Amino acid sequence: MRPGRRLAVDVGKVRVGLAISDFHGILASPLKNIARQAESADTVSLILEAIKDESILEIYVGLPVSMSGKASASTDDAIALATAIEAASTTPVRMLDERLTTVTATAALRISGKNSKDGRQIIDQIAATVILEQALAIEKSSQRLPGLALKDLDV
Repeated sequence: MRPGRRLAVDVGKVRVGLAISDFHGILASPLKNIARQAESADTVSLILEAIKDESILEIYVGLPVSMSGKASASTDDAIALATAIEAASTTPVRMLDERLTTVTATAALRISGKNSKDGRQIIDQIAATVILEQALAIEKSSQRLPGLALKDLDV
């Protein structure tokens, strides 16, 4: 497992959830939500501001695709934001399939005793944490880079 902190981004229409790992890539923790801005560049600025004091090895952006693997408007939106992050940062950005992350995050909230209304403000952070946990598990088990680089996407 490569040492270094990683960031996961769950792209939503209203909020963007962020999660960060520890240096050793063992623990994924919710970081914060970013209010989605009208301009991608403004959203990216807020994301980069949130990690300005961190040395990030990689950024994983959730790639929302249908259960059959088909792309949607949300897929295009996530790719566009990931592209903007990569353009504004020197940190590599990789896309990670996020099928079922919201379902997993919602179940985690329910187990913790929060209802959907209470959890609305943190669901995106939890979804980002699930994305990051998947990325860490992939790298740990396979010793390969999780997800796909933007240039390797086929959607």
